[in-house]
Amino acid sequence: MLDRLGLAGIAGFVLVLVGLALVAVKSPLIAAGLALVLVGLGLAVKSLVSGLLSTFGMGGMF
Repeated sequence: MLDRLGLAGIAGFVLVLVGLALVAVKSPLIAAGLALVLVGLGLAVKSLVSGLLSTFGMGGMF
């Protein structure tokens, strides 16, 4: 998984985790909501990319 992300992807993932940790220190409930939004957004993007790749005949990539 790490080889697919690259350095920028890993840095982005770390920044998201640090941001959630900062919010969780102040308000755990809001941090949980933000985490759910981020997971939902990630699943939606994965679905869109998979659909786009399948239209080009590369459906087995993800």
